[in-house]
Amino acid sequence: MIIDTHAHFYDPSRPQGVPWPRPEDKSLYRTILPEQLKVVAVPEGVTGTVVVEASPWVEDNQWVLDIAAREPFVVGFVGNLDPASAEFAKNLDRFSADPLFRGIRVGGGAVKQPLSSTVLDSLKRLQDKDLELDILLGPPALADAAALAEALPRLRIVLNHVGAVRIDGNAPDPVWVTGMKQAAAYPHVYCKVSSLSSFVKMPQAPAQVSFYAPTLDVLWNAFGEDRLFYGSDWPVSARNSDYATMMQVVRKYFGAKGPAAAAKFFWRNSQAAYRWVPRTA
Repeated sequence: MIIDTHAHFYDPSRPQGVPWPRPEDKSLYRTILPEQLKVVAVPEGVTGTVVVEASPWVEDNQWVLDIAAREPFVVGFVGNLDPASAEFAKNLDRFSADPLFRGIRVGGGAVKQPLSSTVLDSLKRLQDKDLELDILLGPPALADAAALAEALPRLRIVLNHVGAVRIDGNAPDPVWVTGMKQAAAYPHVYCKVSSLSSFVKMPQAPAQVSFYAPTLDVLWNAFGEDRLFYGSDWPVSARNSDYATMMQVVRKYFGAKGPAAAAKFFWRNSQAAYRWVPRTA
């Protein structure tokens, strides 16, 4: 079993269009739905996906949930709700009534310390519902994620895209290394090994595992085999790499850790973080 925990669905041909991606983004501005993902993912052994919502439009949460209801390939959905909004509690109650709704994603700015009482109360609601929080953040915000983990010890936190560190084949940014170690000190913090190619500043991301190993080694040493898991960030990751190439990178790296560790990386750990439930067609 392999669960891709980071895919985006959207359809620019809808009457209302989409807020993201923009029309000028020729790589991404096209219809991306489960059938497009399955074309590239299923041949690589992927058996399901967790969809992450990039649209800030509240009703787009329902749009994805409606797709997921018809598509058993979707095992979970990470929504997009603003914890600073006065409507947060109402919207969370509404969408979390669907068992496929597993949490929300926020940017690093949303967890900047100190938190407002409104944001803290919203995240406590998330915690009390046994949902999780994805955070899209860069190296400077990792310390804020660690502080949030300290404040909310029952809130499962998933750091997206390896903390947006530049990957160049060399030792990674020491600010990132320190921040990852701080965040990993909390057992309810996970890291999604997703979108590796997006942080390679080359027209084509390398296929050699050795290029990514300095970064992956830091993550392995910080989080261990129980709190790292796979995500593609497709179709964003397709800008400079195909799906199969990046799958082979992580398959070789984590496969070398042994079959038990590989199974944790490819599905068991994400199930612990998201509490997704397998579905049948």
